[in-house]
Amino acid sequence: MALCGAGLSWGVDGVEAGCSRRNLSTVLVGLGPSRSYFNGRSLVSIPRQFGKLWCCSSGKSGSALESKVGPDAKNGPSVSLEEELEHVMRFKMSDFKVLNSVSIGLGGRADEMVFEAMVKDPKSPLNDTKVVLRRLTSAQAKRRGKRAIEVLKKLVCRKIMYYSYSMQVHGYLSSSKENGHGSFTLVHGYHGSFSLRHWLQQSDWLPTLEATLALDEESVKRVGDDTIGGPAVSRQSRLIRILMRDLLIGVNYLHSHGLAHTELRLENLHVSPVDRHIKVGILGNAADFYEESLNVGNADSGMDRREMMIAFDMRCVGFIMAKMVLRELMDPSIFTKFKSFLTKGNDPSCLREYLLQILSRNSPSGSCGFQILDRNWGAGWNLLSLLLATKPSERIRCLDALRHPFLCGPRWRVVPSMDIIRWGLGSTAVRITEEYIYGNTQRSRLAHFIGLMEMLNPHSKPKNWLELLPGKWRLLYCTGRHIGLTLRSPPARALIGNVHLTISRATDSTTPTFRFTSDISFTVMVGPQWPHNKDGTLGKLQVNSLFHLSAGRQIYIKEETTSGKFSLGQSIDRDALLRKISTGKWGKAIPYKELPSSLPVVKFVSDDDIEVTLNLDEPLSRDVKMAGNIVQEVRMQVPPEMFDLSKLVCGTYVDSRLLVLRGVSGSALFFTRSCSDEGSR
Repeated sequence: MALCGAGLSWGVDGVEAGCSRRNLSTVLVGLGPSRSYFNGRSLVSIPRQFGKLWCCSSGKSGSALESKVGPDAKNGPSVSLEEELEHVMRFKMSDFKVLNSVSIGLGGRADEMVFEAMVKDPKSPLNDTKVVLRRLTSAQAKRRGKRAIEVLKKLVCRKIMYYSYSMQVHGYLSSSKENGHGSFTLVHGYHGSFSLRHWLQQSDWLPTLEATLALDEESVKRVGDDTIGGPAVSRQSRLIRILMRDLLIGVNYLHSHGLAHTELRLENLHVSPVDRHIKVGILGNAADFYEESLNVGNADSGMDRREMMIAFDMRCVGFIMAKMVLRELMDPSIFTKFKSFLTKGNDPSCLREYLLQILSRNSPSGSCGFQILDRNWGAGWNLLSLLLATKPSERIRCLDALRHPFLCGPRWRVVPSMDIIRWGLGSTAVRITEEYIYGNTQRSRLAHFIGLMEMLNPHSKPKNWLELLPGKWRLLYCTGRHIGLTLRSPPARALIGNVHLTISRATDSTTPTFRFTSDISFTVMVGPQWPHNKDGTLGKLQVNSLFHLSAGRQIYIKEETTSGKFSLGQSIDRDALLRKISTGKWGKAIPYKELPSSLPVVKFVSDDDIEVTLNLDEPLSRDVKMAGNIVQEVRMQVPPEMFDLSKLVCGTYVDSRLLVLRGVSGSALFFTRSCSDEGSR
């Protein structure tokens, strides 16, 4: 039986009766003495000779498919096929015993026919070895097959790495004809019946894959771990770490030999149960970093090509990692949204905020995936954002990824970079805000982490803020007072929803001026009793103002110098902060031996009066008195800086995903960048 294409439909006696991809209507269905094919209406017998088997599209002959040959193929190479492929074995069909089944994980393209076979040649070193025969029917497919053999010349110098991380190509079968349309069959290794995609689609994929890899205490040590078993999150995290490290080693092996894979997908990855390594698939579309036609004097062009091709492979590795951790992305519709988010130019560092909106946190896989990425201070999200970085030059490379904390177990001591330290501080603060229980301990920890982030602010000059500041930011937390509805009976009860701060460049100004827009959504609950579902009348309060930026400094004052007059640093007790830093584990990341008296910040100078707009749905839109009570209640619950934007004094921290602003009272407002298309979903 032959496996043709990716989509299958089963016919008589459980054999394949058709290929859905590209409407293939002529497919092999038998391997007995009298072979047959299905022509769309009935089974037709054909000779047993393997070289006569063919597969074509509906309404087109096999020769028509193979007639689409490039200009280079028409002239033909100057050397013969045997000389071109002399470094691999040339087989005969009599060397094989074709098996009666084909593993689903070997499914190829529409111009390929796949067989499983046993080598039956006593003189061959592969005798009694199961192999895969991949019959290539079109001219493009044959070029892929010959390319897979050609790249072996570069990889064979390190045979151990090649055998461990690449799908082994043993040789080929070929029958030449006078018209140049001879058959070509690639013979490559059999590494299990499933591709990595099929593994992840199994309901019991975790224990089955653990058993395939034969995980024990000795095997997990190679990823820096010293335990096996445990909760499902720990087991899945350990398994993903093993698979990702294997994949990166294999990809780095190709890159170090001047090759880019260009087709890294779950379907092309196989886990071998023999040596327990990931095989990176057939290298039929592997591309050279440096083309032979490239001029020596044009070295910059060659370097650009190399970097772009490495970056492309790393982006594919990022997609593979995302699907392994967040299995909802295996759904094509959800993965399309995920990929569209990146295609629109959104920063991958904001993926967590975006995926919270489109993935169900209640599903087992979603909850497990978020826990894995949130572990170790959000190290998984950091690695994912580096693999999927918008600019190719900013994407992480294989060796750096192998040293990333997410892929290093607890036994390995990894010295994190300052960027990872900043990421960990911000991720920890975000996780604390999601607990929604702000006791003294949580409030103290949040203030501590925000203070550390301000000291490590990578962008202290106003010119650095011009690019990072514009966007839509969602308020997560304020270190000032918190007033809710629990212990009060206000005349109008408003339940606050999302609070956003949208910052944009003012187009009608000759100087760098920004328009700040505060959007406060809320629900007014009418009546003496709270609705069980907290349903009510929707409303929105919007405040607008203009600002320009200037350089300033945030002063840390000593406790004994505090006076009744206002100072920007009045709420920032220098001695108390120094005591926290000296005893905390994050204090090692601070580049100061002693706390400075001040730090550079970006001052916000208001250029205009504020404009306040209130929108209420029916039936409250006509009640002026109720509207006044609602405005007062909203002002009571939200930070005063979000209602009166002129009270925003300075910005103390900004990066691609987080923002910290300080108000006139000294309280800090902690924001995360929101998705630009969040409201459209």
